[in-house]
Amino acid sequence: MPAEFIQFHKPHLDQKTIDSVVETLKSGWWTTGPKVLKFEEEFRKFVGAKYAVAVSSWTAAAHLMLEAINLKEGDEVIIPSITFTATAEIICYFNAVPVIVDVDPFTLNIDPKAVEKAITSKTKAIIPVHYGGIPCEMDQLLILAEKYNLKIIEDAAHAFPSYYKNRMIGTLGDATGFSFYVTKPLASGEGGMITTDNEEIAKRASVMRLHGIDKDGWKRYTKEGSWYYEVIAPGFKYNFTDIQAAIAINQLMEAEKLLSARKHVSDYYDSVFANNELLDIISIPDDRKTSYHLYVIKLNLDALKIDRAEFIELMKERGVGCSVHFIPLYKHPYYRDKFKLDPGKFPVSESQYSRLVSLPIYPDLSDREMHHSSNSVIEILTENRR
Repeated sequence: MPAEFIQFHKPHLDQKTIDSVVETLKSGWWTTGPKVLKFEEEFRKFVGAKYAVAVSSWTAAAHLMLEAINLKEGDEVIIPSITFTATAEIICYFNAVPVIVDVDPFTLNIDPKAVEKAITSKTKAIIPVHYGGIPCEMDQLLILAEKYNLKIIEDAAHAFPSYYKNRMIGTLGDATGFSFYVTKPLASGEGGMITTDNEEIAKRASVMRLHGIDKDGWKRYTKEGSWYYEVIAPGFKYNFTDIQAAIAINQLMEAEKLLSARKHVSDYYDSVFANNELLDIISIPDDRKTSYHLYVIKLNLDALKIDRAEFIELMKERGVGCSVHFIPLYKHPYYRDKFKLDPGKFPVSESQYSRLVSLPIYPDLSDREMHHSSNSVIEILTENRR
């Protein structure tokens, strides 16, 4: 067992980032200011989108994107069963209906065939979630969107940087939301970003993220700014801060380096787990590149004497933290009861969920730690074979 417990995740932090945060604190710009503008522009260019709007979280980004496409009470939005609750809850903010469909058994991404079967006259949008950073089958979803006149609002909370057929995620749908939560590939503690090529969505989100003020409200505190502003809609308090941007800018500058470090961990795990009959790993289609946000194994429970919970506890005893991504939405009491969801309608999710375990994968995971983590997996499974 390692001297220290191997956490499921640790954020990457270097002296340059610390210095940048200290500099920002000393500048007096603690909330939205010039660093946020710089980060938006650099992120926009990196992704290749026309517009980028920084906000306080992915949830805020999704709320603003759905507001910008004029989601209304009674509208339906199609989402995958295996995702975090935020994907569904933001639809409920509008008294709209999250229509939950099953996932692909290999990638755990939303199944386009299930999506088409779920489309009705009330369907307004599809939210594909790029699970673990692996892009969804976007061509099929975009065809459906055009055929049925729907919006594609991408959940890219895991997917920076990820690529679908050499196009970066953040440029495919009508708008895309990214997360900068502490566990994400680009982390600033909390935060999010909207990218879009749609000027109207970008303008609306920019206004609504800060109380519905019709221009950059923060500029009234600058030498060039004016005290006068106008509120054109009842907006929200969803703005990103310069302190967060100071962290995010440095992470963005090192994005490829951090991606390479996560890939190193993933490649090592792949080599250890290859052809092991006691587990499966998530497959990455050849036409896609993942951000390596998650490394998920699927336990072969039929061949084991233990279940997933016991496996995670045994990993913990060996000093390794694990997690599960995610509890399917239909298993949560709120969604199950309100929308009368039958688990039998989600056969893939039902067969896969109890098998899923996420292992530690992050840039600062040492070779010793990933060796111990993977060896612990093999030892536990071998010791508990039926």
